[in-house]
Amino acid sequence: MTGDAFATNDDARRGPGSGSDFGNAAPRGDDGAGEFDLARYMRLAIKHRILIAGTTLAAIVIGLTITLLMTPIFTAASTIQIDREGARVLDKDTDVIASETQIQGEEFYNTQYGLLQSRSLAERVIDTMGLANSDAFLVTMEVTPPDPEEGTAAERIAARRELVLGVVMANLGIAPVAGSRLVMIEFNSPDPALSARVANAFAENFIQASLDRRFESTSYVRDFLEERIAQTKSKLEETERQLVAYASQQQIINLRDQSDSSNQESLASRNLATLNGSLAAAQAARIAAEERWRTASSTPLLSLPAVLENGAVQRLSEEKARLESEYQQKLSIYQPDYPEMRQLRARITELDRGIQEIGGTIRNSIRSEYQTAANEERALTAQVNGLKGDVLDLRDRSIQYNILQREIDTSRTLYDGLLQRYKEVGAAGGVTVNNVSIIDRAEPPGAPSSPNMLLNLVIATLLGGALGVLGALLFEALDETLATPEDIEQKLGLPVLGVVPLLERDEKPATALADVRSGFSEAYYSLRTALQFSTRNGAPASLVVTSSKPGEGKSTTAFAVALNLARVGKRVLLADGDLRNPSLHRVLGLDNSQGFSNLLAGSGDLQSLAIDSGYKSLAFLPCGPLPPNPAELWGSDRLTGLIAEAMSQYDHIVIDGPPVLGFADAPLLAAAVEGTLFVVESRSTRRAQARGAIRRLSIGSGRILGVVFTKFNAKAASYGGYDYAYDYNYGMEERRRKAEEA
Repeated sequence: MTGDAFATNDDARRGPGSGSDFGNAAPRGDDGAGEFDLARYMRLAIKHRILIAGTTLAAIVIGLTITLLMTPIFTAASTIQIDREGARVLDKDTDVIASETQIQGEEFYNTQYGLLQSRSLAERVIDTMGLANSDAFLVTMEVTPPDPEEGTAAERIAARRELVLGVVMANLGIAPVAGSRLVMIEFNSPDPALSARVANAFAENFIQASLDRRFESTSYVRDFLEERIAQTKSKLEETERQLVAYASQQQIINLRDQSDSSNQESLASRNLATLNGSLAAAQAARIAAEERWRTASSTPLLSLPAVLENGAVQRLSEEKARLESEYQQKLSIYQPDYPEMRQLRARITELDRGIQEIGGTIRNSIRSEYQTAANEERALTAQVNGLKGDVLDLRDRSIQYNILQREIDTSRTLYDGLLQRYKEVGAAGGVTVNNVSIIDRAEPPGAPSSPNMLLNLVIATLLGGALGVLGALLFEALDETLATPEDIEQKLGLPVLGVVPLLERDEKPATALADVRSGFSEAYYSLRTALQFSTRNGAPASLVVTSSKPGEGKSTTAFAVALNLARVGKRVLLADGDLRNPSLHRVLGLDNSQGFSNLLAGSGDLQSLAIDSGYKSLAFLPCGPLPPNPAELWGSDRLTGLIAEAMSQYDHIVIDGPPVLGFADAPLLAAAVEGTLFVVESRSTRRAQARGAIRRLSIGSGRILGVVFTKFNAKAASYGGYDYAYDYNYGMEERRRKAEEA
């Protein structure tokens, strides 16, 4: 049987497990764009595990072979300490170094590392060890010596020396110890003893070269200091004579601070500073006294803090309060003119008078303090104003004096420093102090440093794994297969409305649909639910089901969708719209002599051609006679009228359309209905085929609601720790057990 999914059991046979992914679908590039999906890459790794494992194993074998064939290299290291402290020409240290070492911080150490790797130091090592005198060193280093037959003897010697120099510098390593002033000088060679000798030679020659530079700089420093001392002494004597003459002429007398000869102050300035300090204190005292008097004069007497804090006032106030309390108590018994009551009132009045007198005394005292402070401020202000003129005049005359004094101080400081430095250099002229010292001498290593078997194997493993992963990604990028619902969403950019499982080998689609508890039926129940949310008004009233090529399950899907809509009480018309290879009439066992083609040709009416399908609320419109040119029928205006007529009699019309690729039928039919379901067969439909079909449907203005993924084998797709199996068989075991017991 040909046509579609109902044509043969092989079209729907391959395994259980299904479900619907509606609601999780997203257009391509929108779902998780820019995010790293670890689970996806894990699945890819497991899917291509043989490729990755094979590439990794091959890389390990190659790395192991190369490692075993490599010549063992021994690394010897000598440790030296480089101190940044060194003498400068005008510093107080006794050692002298060349000017190029006067660099601070990181630049200084970078310079030292450069000197250790310099050509001049390497040449010095070659000369001291005699490495260029013969070909023995080159032979040991497995380097081909120059041809003894080429050039003159001098040219051969120069060529060998240049070759030895290149080999030495290429195998030299400088490794600073982080966070310290230690530097390791390393040398690599096939001979451990040779490595140790060369490393020690570099350390020793570096120290000696540094000492040579220090010793050569001593004579320059002495000559420089002698010349500078003579110039500074002459300038100091001349400036002192000028200062004495100017002070005598201008009558400038300064008081010298014994602790600091450069700190001098005139007598008038000192008096002005003293009076100014006293004036500031007097002003502060006057302001405080004035504020107290202003507060006292504007505040009620008994509200002044000074009055309230007075001990006598507090005692009188307490006595007054006690008497007033006693007066109020007795007032309930005696009349105010009672003798005892008059006595109490007289005592209270006397206490009030005493409090007022003490308060007045305190207020007068505050006023007296303010007047005294104001008089003192005025007196000090007059004295300060008198001294300002004298000080300003003296300052005008002291400008040149201060200039000469500063020049004398500078010259004297420079002269003393130069003289002290000259004495130190003379005393330490024969002492060679170096800032570089050997901490550990290199010893012949007991084991080779390379090749490192473990490191090489790790690198080979990582490289092989990386190549395997790249290969897996390449294969995945070139893979056109649509194997999982995720492939549909990522490669086609359409939502997955339903995932239909692959049936067992001996199971028929019609049988599976008849069992409402089967996973096959449950998958189409889920598809029906997804269709309810595909438009604003629920499931589309007119729907066409198509696919990119025959045999993908579109006829099964069309029948199942129509059947499930009818099961919920909808009036449904199932139409066989495949005018080239119809198949639904054979599945339903109905006559196909008249049908859809007659309606399109205008030789019949829908009411007479639509027959009972044998299912409640489900009518069936067969294909009818096969026309010679179906595209002409679909392109006529009759199609729109037929769909409108069917919509007036039924709630839904589901059309089993023809395949898309190679025919013009499906795009024309999709443009005439509300929605299109696109059927894709798992692991059969290629991505290019599906995209081409979708493109043709879109060109024809067809609205694609989503994809129905058919014949999906969940067991084959559940790799990478992600299980695509949908357990629609939930509860089946319990029902089977009860059936067997019955």
